[in-house]
Amino acid sequence: MDDVALPLTELLATDLDDGFTELVRTQAGAVRSVLLRLSGSPREADDLGQETFLRAYAALREYSAERRGQLQPRAWLLAIAANVWRNHIRTLSRRPCVADGVEMASIEVPDGSPGPEQLALDGARRSRLVAALAGLPDHHRLPVVLRHIGELSYQEMAAILDCPVGTVKAQVSRGLSALRAEPVLAADRASHGTTRCPSTEPAGGRVRNERKEVTGWN
Repeated sequence: MDDVALPLTELLATDLDDGFTELVRTQAGAVRSVLLRLSGSPREADDLGQETFLRAYAALREYSAERRGQLQPRAWLLAIAANVWRNHIRTLSRRPCVADGVEMASIEVPDGSPGPEQLALDGARRSRLVAALAGLPDHHRLPVVLRHIGELSYQEMAAILDCPVGTVKAQVSRGLSALRAEPVLAADRASHGTTRCPSTEPAGGRVRNERKEVTGWN
């Protein structure tokens, strides 16, 4: 009989190296998605993602097995990623632009999915949304991305941002309002009813439904 896989936190507690390998395997996509939406640059997202996991491993080596076993891996990693990104932008003389464009590769097309024309249209809408996110002030962009890309709860975000839950909710609301006011995005919504962004759509139905109610986007 095959061995039963240990939960991630238990694996981190009992075998740090194997646990870290599994942490990277299961969470690297979420970390990169958040950093891509924060930076607007695939190259920067990759570099910042590597730094995030280097810092994570260094921290885990200092933690006791008990502390590693009590982690909430996604929230913990995204807190590190947020700090890495904030430290990065402090070193820049100006906010980074979307120099590398939006990553459009690896869109899987299962049977029955939209054809090439619709995929191109969805890609263009996604490009506009990512560019609009990059244009938000940092104190609005980070909460919006952590909530709708990172899929964190308001309580988790409040801990990361070191502010009350009510403040976090207000920042997310204002950031979404600013996105809705973007002329190009407003045109997308008016013309097509919704703006579908496959790579930014969270897996959790609760967050997706909330975003649809607030923004009109699927």
